[in-house]
Amino acid sequence: MLIRHTPLLLSKRIVLASASPRRFELFQRMGLKVEVIPSTFEETLDKLQYATPGDYAAETATHKAIEVSRRLIQLESQRNVDLIVGADTVVELDGMILEKPRDEKDAFRMLSLLSGRQHKVYTGVVILLPHATDPTLGQAPLLRSFYEETAVEFGNLDEATITAYIATGEPMDKAGSYGIQDAGASLVKSVNGCFYNVVGFPIHR
Repeated sequence: MLIRHTPLLLSKRIVLASASPRRFELFQRMGLKVEVIPSTFEETLDKLQYATPGDYAAETATHKAIEVSRRLIQLESQRNVDLIVGADTVVELDGMILEKPRDEKDAFRMLSLLSGRQHKVYTGVVILLPHATDPTLGQAPLLRSFYEETAVEFGNLDEATITAYIATGEPMDKAGSYGIQDAGASLVKSVNGCFYNVVGFPIHR
């Protein structure tokens, strides 16, 4: 598990290719020092090209990490980077992938769909080592990716509850229009799987 590697990782320069304050906080809670360099990759991959939402999330995370890696090369500041971590979280319901809402109306739509039902949360993660050689390709970088799946069940949400939650502003930058770690916790009836995966990073995995 990660905790036994913490002393070694503290001597490394780790870059988190994500603007998510939740992920940054999780890394801090684990005692790791990370540098945040948000990716500018536009999340426009064709969802229909992937066998599962988890595969889609892992591929998006991979593109995020690669974009940051290439940008660091251009800036000639990648030489002392040991590890780049990319991540992407999506919500799936009835085969539909729900990402961040476009506006409050879209958030209302998503939360109404999730009301009283179970959905799945997938977080794709990629670990990119800029200076390690991929044994298959015979060149750097070395990438390893995976995804984690968690089932979440919502209670029944009436219109007033959904409207009140949207008014907090919390749903607007979160996949599926909710955050389980803050006020959105009151919407959740049960969780089956890794809680932190729903927050945005599967710590145990």
